[in-house]
Amino acid sequence: MTRRIAVLGGGESGVGAAVLAKVKGLDVWLSDSGKIADKYKTRLDEYHIDWEEGRHSEEKILSADEVVKSPGIPETSPIIQKIKSKHIPVISEIEFAGRYTDAKMVCITGSNGKTTTTMLTYHILKDAGINVGIAGNVGTSLAYQVATEKHDVYVIELSSFQLDNMYDFKANVAVILNITPDHLDRYDYKMQNYVNAKFRILQNQTKEDSFIYWEDDPIIAEQLKHIKVEAQMLPFAENYESGACAYKDNGILTFSPKGHETFKMPADQLSLHGLHNLYNSMAAGLSASLLDIRKDVIRKALSDFESVEHRLEYVDTINGVKYINDSKATNVNSCWYALESMTTPVVLILGGKDKGNDYSEIEKFVKEKVTAIVCMGKDNTKIIDFFSGKVPVVSDTHSIDDAVAECARLAKPGETVLLSPCCASFDLFKSYEDRGRQFKDLVRKLKEK
Repeated sequence: MTRRIAVLGGGESGVGAAVLAKVKGLDVWLSDSGKIADKYKTRLDEYHIDWEEGRHSEEKILSADEVVKSPGIPETSPIIQKIKSKHIPVISEIEFAGRYTDAKMVCITGSNGKTTTTMLTYHILKDAGINVGIAGNVGTSLAYQVATEKHDVYVIELSSFQLDNMYDFKANVAVILNITPDHLDRYDYKMQNYVNAKFRILQNQTKEDSFIYWEDDPIIAEQLKHIKVEAQMLPFAENYESGACAYKDNGILTFSPKGHETFKMPADQLSLHGLHNLYNSMAAGLSASLLDIRKDVIRKALSDFESVEHRLEYVDTINGVKYINDSKATNVNSCWYALESMTTPVVLILGGKDKGNDYSEIEKFVKEKVTAIVCMGKDNTKIIDFFSGKVPVVSDTHSIDDAVAECARLAKPGETVLLSPCCASFDLFKSYEDRGRQFKDLVRKLKEK
């Protein structure tokens, strides 16, 4: 009897999983409680996959042998609870795709920097002539690529939500960049639950595999005291420390992966600037070294990579004021990194859907570098209460149009307007990308005034 798969969620990952199931001869059906985008409907129809939108037909879902769940659907949702009560296995699209490929997997997680590091690692491998795919939270879904292409290596950005429903999947190279409070609303507001989710990236690794991590992250360091890691461990650090496999010393960046040739490059040749990007470059460089990429290829790729959209992205300079789009900063620690890299006084745009933020983490930088905070959200009470009296100006706005206009009024020549909101975008926008693009459009319109 043909195995029956129900896919929940009609976005990139769900549709990819449905296509892979169909290609592999499984009985597949896809359900989305919301609306499915036209491009995904077309793809489902091309592969003759049955689907529904605007509801979940419980009888059909609960008759499945296995459910592939899109990462955006929380475990607490009623349909997931009913599935689990029936003891039907629930897995992620990445877990499902991993069953059908023997490609090497370079998997990257962390609270901040994972998209940049994933794209940077992919850039190095692509430049080296490796047959490589990029998947996870970026690019085409892993399942769709496994169904329609064949790659020797995949570089995969993994969120905690994806890791939650991964069981047998194995990373050949696992990277944890950092762990700071994020998405705690999905983890019962318990930090340890979130940490445990991130560390699932190490499950199933053996001594043949590798684990790259930031040595000075206190949360990673604490977790490592309580678990046994089978993989070869390759820590990186800002400065030389005993055992560090990548570090900076007197302006020189050294990569010294265990069992591989050591190489060096001037840190100022990195295309990405700021302390957080130093760490991202170290992680990407180590990952590439483990795949035996030539050191001259790694050096060149680290020096000519172009930054990720919505991550400290330069927009324009208008009336002497620089505008930076860091809309991808959906948590406080991301904003910390952005402020750390600022060298001019800052007018800072904060606000959106708060996920249990603790703004004290950025308080020091705000007092040192920020001349005004412009709040941009449906409810800015928490931000206003925290920062009032700590910066000269705190403005309350409730739209991107008003926020940009207020920034243009407040910012003086030589200052930087930084959109680094600390919050999710879903109160006023479809996504952080939507927020960033609207910001860029409005900034460019300032030139016309």
